[in-house]
Amino acid sequence: MMQGSYGENTVTHFLRSEQKPDGHKLEDLLMQLRADILHRCQIIAADTRPEALHVMANNMKVLGHLSEAIALALDSTRMLDKAFGPSQAAQGGPPRIGKAEAA
Repeated sequence: MMQGSYGENTVTHFLRSEQKPDGHKLEDLLMQLRADILHRCQIIAADTRPEALHVMANNMKVLGHLSEAIALALDSTRMLDKAFGPSQAAQGGPPRIGKAEAA
């Protein structure tokens, strides 16, 4: 369970880890989030009210940031794959970098 301040005795809620082998890869989550925002944008695209235009402009900025984050996550995965081979986290394997989580 999550206790203490950030980084102390925390577990991942969405991302794959030793304790959560069925978790997701960061880039997969970010891509799904981007798809959800794009879907939302399609719904409000024809709405010309100021509020809708404002939200659409914000969403477009968020999409840009998400695309940058996706590129960074993919780059990290490529780097780790090249250096250490494919991740074994989905099978409960140890992390490729950093220290193992306490059980």
